[in-house]
Amino acid sequence: MTDPTIPPRNRDQTRWTRHAALLLILLVAAALRIHGATFGLPALNDPDEPLFMMTALDMLRSGNPNPGWFGHPATLTFYAIALVIAAVAGIGILAGRFADLDAFVAAAYADPSILFLPARLFFVACGVLCVSLTWRLGKRLGGERLGLAAAALLAVNSAHVEYSQLIRTDVQMTVFVLLATLASLDILERGRLRDHAAAGIFVGLGIATKWPAALIVLSPIAAAVARGMPQHRALRPLVVVAGTTATTLFAVSPFLLLDYATVAQNLGGEARPVHPGATGGGFLANLGWYARGPLLESFGAAGLIAAAAGSVLALRDRRALIAVVPGVAAFCLVIATRALVWERWVVPLLPFLALAAAAAICALGDWLRKRFKRRIPAFEAAAIALLLIPMAMATRASQAERLNDTRQVAAAWIRANAPRGSTILVEHAAFDLLQDGWTLRFPLGAAGCVDAVSLLAGRISYSRVETLRSGRAVVDIGHVDRAQLPSCHTDYAIFTHYQVYHDDRQRFGAQWEAYRAIAAGGRVRAVIRPAAGVRGGPVVHILELR
Repeated sequence: MTDPTIPPRNRDQTRWTRHAALLLILLVAAALRIHGATFGLPALNDPDEPLFMMTALDMLRSGNPNPGWFGHPATLTFYAIALVIAAVAGIGILAGRFADLDAFVAAAYADPSILFLPARLFFVACGVLCVSLTWRLGKRLGGERLGLAAAALLAVNSAHVEYSQLIRTDVQMTVFVLLATLASLDILERGRLRDHAAAGIFVGLGIATKWPAALIVLSPIAAAVARGMPQHRALRPLVVVAGTTATTLFAVSPFLLLDYATVAQNLGGEARPVHPGATGGGFLANLGWYARGPLLESFGAAGLIAAAAGSVLALRDRRALIAVVPGVAAFCLVIATRALVWERWVVPLLPFLALAAAAAICALGDWLRKRFKRRIPAFEAAAIALLLIPMAMATRASQAERLNDTRQVAAAWIRANAPRGSTILVEHAAFDLLQDGWTLRFPLGAAGCVDAVSLLAGRISYSRVETLRSGRAVVDIGHVDRAQLPSCHTDYAIFTHYQVYHDDRQRFGAQWEAYRAIAAGGRVRAVIRPAAGVRGGPVVHILELR
């Protein structure tokens, strides 16, 4: 789309300038996501990363393409991680670093960084691709100005940067959500059957990554209806969208049908009404939580106001109203009505909020030019820069917090104060303490607290972890079988989940009492708290129990 405010003689120069601006934005997006991608390693701070990595590794070791877990369902994520693992193993063996596959697996269990960092870099690439697709979508909706502004806002968004560094399904799903939205615009503008098929394929791939991607199908459906209704030809395009969605989903993840009993079991486990530290409070309370929490923190007050204004403007734009708003509105409605609240659930919305904020800035620039009858040089660039400053500061603070996590501070305390040979009870994957002469015990549901070295030496599979976990929401002290609590008595304990149960002990009284039972007779040696912009993670309690 050509910007009518630019004189023809300057358009070639402007085009190259904008290409350079896009390249700069993508480079900044990549740099921000690569910086700090090693956070925590070799320890694993995110509780879900091991799920995805162990499942993909199990698939490669067994040669069985059935993941055996469909909670997200994450099938496409498992396959992508498996390819990353295979590539790392192949390169390592060819380079002589590992003698064979068994040596590679043994090294990976001893130091997860070997696998986790390459896998995180894959999701970094997905995050940068989201920035590029946001530019493309903005360009389609409102020209280069809108595309560049939205891409810049997403590039430095702290929440998007954070989840682009995690081995999870959220950012990968967002790639397919954006592709499906672009296909919805194609449907509305051109109406070709291949556009409907492309939309269905992207929706199917999104669902195979994470279930909520199914909501974006409302956008191609709305576009198909709007395009076909005047000619009374909406039925066939709708069948194409639905058919390609289902075909793609089950072609990519046939085990959703072949292993439907496991699918039902996993979905039941995911549909929990309460969760420590994440229980919602109803529609309005949940909306307020998302607005005051991850959205305000990642966009800043001015950016969030601009996004709200741009969302209103979208209702006046026919193409956005038909091809974008239906799926996005469904996302907003669903996460606000769920029983739980999670920061990660806003990840698919971040590109669209960046587009909305950029649209508000561009609309304001257009209004000012009309109001004063003259061009205002670089207004949009200056306005976006003002929004980017607090957002970049938030991203820098967030990265500092991840790189100085309370769990790594606790590990440093143990190294400085606990005698070698002591037994340490940990609730996170504290690989950074494995090689330093301590015996680590880890809570594992029905098995009680098990020796971490023995667990890793046996190269435990995730299916075995799930069996021992027995459907428990969290792997921690609070969910160890009461009869097995004596196995959790050690010389020292690093409690990373105690505080959330303490703060909500009316709802999680039984879990809180489990901590109290283990701590009885011990003494608190240190309490490590997060500090905004300096140190992240949970409140950690270190106890001496002997």
